[in-house]
Amino acid sequence: MKIGLIDVDGHNFPNLALMKISAYHKSIGDTVQWYDLFGGSFDLVYKAKVFTFTPDYSYFIDASKVINGGTGYDYSVKVPFENIQPDYSLYPKFTEAYGFLTRGCIRKCKWCLVPEKEGMTTPYMDIDEVAQDKKEVVLMDNNILSCKSGNYAIEQLKKIATKNIKIDFNQGLDARIITPEIAELLTKIKWIRYIRLSCDTLEMLKIIKNTLKTLNDVGIKNYRIFVYVLLYDLIDNYTILTELKNLGVCPFSQPFRDFTPKQIIPQWQLDMAQWTNKRSNFMSCDFKEYKPRKNFCCKEYFNLNGFEKAKERGQKYFKIMGLTDKLSSEVRTKPILLLTYGCMKRA
Repeated sequence: MKIGLIDVDGHNFPNLALMKISAYHKSIGDTVQWYDLFGGSFDLVYKAKVFTFTPDYSYFIDASKVINGGTGYDYSVKVPFENIQPDYSLYPKFTEAYGFLTRGCIRKCKWCLVPEKEGMTTPYMDIDEVAQDKKEVVLMDNNILSCKSGNYAIEQLKKIATKNIKIDFNQGLDARIITPEIAELLTKIKWIRYIRLSCDTLEMLKIIKNTLKTLNDVGIKNYRIFVYVLLYDLIDNYTILTELKNLGVCPFSQPFRDFTPKQIIPQWQLDMAQWTNKRSNFMSCDFKEYKPRKNFCCKEYFNLNGFEKAKERGQKYFKIMGLTDKLSSEVRTKPILLLTYGCMKRA
């Protein structure tokens, strides 16, 4: 059979499902390649999409059958051959191993589908199965420390610490579960670059501070800590990012995404992400002093004058888009909510 693959999200990060699909079909003698509009007819084409906001592949697909899979389409569609080793030849510029030691998560964050998709945290694979002969391993566990199956998480961390490999838990570790024992284990692990955490609420900021103290006590410095920050509230996020900056960690801002493909990201989130994620911007000025474009300074988001300008721009934009009904009475009367809706675009 002639098998085609389409990574709808692009080739900026390896798609583990496609690599396993490729490995399986090659193992039974099928021909596997990236789908090509000019590559003739295919017997079967797999389309994989992780993110709901990624535009779908819109070109004609010349195939007898097309299978769509991934959270961006339908997370109930499972790869039927999970335990096979990935075909890393699909993404030759990536030299690391990729995989999971656990699946699932105990948290129920409103912005995450993992608990609904995978359930509670359970063991999945051993580090030796994931690493194989690679010297660097990217582990995509959503919450390995929450695995309550015996001492699985601790045992895997101890095993990793004995190996001559570098690790990245790229989804972050749960700061709420990092005990002095775990912190000590983290000092024995070789890291590709950062130890990653997340801080999505003001409540989590307090926990992050305590966790940093626990890590500092075993010799892990703050500059080695990378912190994901979900952008959802202007004032809260400004407070969180300012505190993290003062602590000397490396934050990374991510605008809030819902699960609809046509969501419009508020402009303040785009500006705050641009400020945070470009290190020279972040270190050189406060967000209120940041000027992302000509004749605009982000302090406007925080004052009444800025609110009124945002309201005017937002109303004009919604009128143009025919979305006036979307502005509820609550949104029209609350400045912070209006900023969320109104600062979407400089109309």
